[in-house]
Amino acid sequence: MNRRSVLRTAAGLLAGGPALALPRPASAAVAADPTDGWRQTSFTYSWQKPWNLDLSERHSYSGGVHRMWVYATDEPFEEGSSTDPRTEMRWKVDYTTGDRMWDADVYLPSGSDGASFVQILRSVHPSGTPATDIMLNVYDTGGGTVRRYDGTVLKTGAYDTWFNVKIAHQASTGTGTVKVYFDNALVLTVADRGPATRYFKNGVYNHGSGRVEARFRNIRYWTR
Repeated sequence: MNRRSVLRTAAGLLAGGPALALPRPASAAVAADPTDGWRQTSFTYSWQKPWNLDLSERHSYSGGVHRMWVYATDEPFEEGSSTDPRTEMRWKVDYTTGDRMWDADVYLPSGSDGASFVQILRSVHPSGTPATDIMLNVYDTGGGTVRRYDGTVLKTGAYDTWFNVKIAHQASTGTGTVKVYFDNALVLTVADRGPATRYFKNGVYNHGSGRVEARFRNIRYWTR
């Protein structure tokens, strides 16, 4: 648009005339929502918590917020199990293929160290392959550091603030893809561990010491 056209447009606006649509600067473009093209789907879940305790001793629900905590000295979820203590939602939507997305706002209180707060567990998988496709863990460094397992740093300053987490899994009969979004920004794309039957879990799975806690709200499940 030349200078004369811009002046005519401005004059028309001042006089109450028709407005001419001006092109939007590229910087004003709105990023696509990770759930575009997906369908929100219902889901159910069961609880995994120290086998000798009532759920109310390690979980509370108020104002739409699930609060879960566990101690390193707690019992595992099954008597005789050698796994670490946990308080987790075990999603009952097992799958082998297809596009699935876990979505929730997450709050990680200060001091929680060495705990997984969301994972994709491979309940049936070929011998010699890993038990999970991904775990997000929080560590007591950098104001709360979120890592993929104990490696790639995905976020610092994660303590004591709500942030949205989405894990989108494109599962196939071969090797699939896992994408992680924080506040709708893509922070990680990795391959999964190959064919398996799996499901989502969220809560706290304590791999460290002391007390760990995580809170969740607006928990949603998406498919396409």
